[in-house]
Amino acid sequence: MSKDTIEFFRELKGSRPNLTVQQYRTIKGQAVKGNIADARKGLHKVLKRRNVR
Repeated sequence: MSKDTIEFFRELKGSRPNLTVQQYRTIKGQAVKGNIADARKGLHKVLKRRNVR
């Protein structure tokens, strides 16, 4: 795995308490398929909507 991918998974795991199960699985699935940029965008969008970030 690339360094960027590993960093994203750490970020995703840290944000897990702020996500629903379905949101977590969807974003994780995007990242596993290699679409890190869109997965990161989705994560930030969800966190912004929940006023976490």
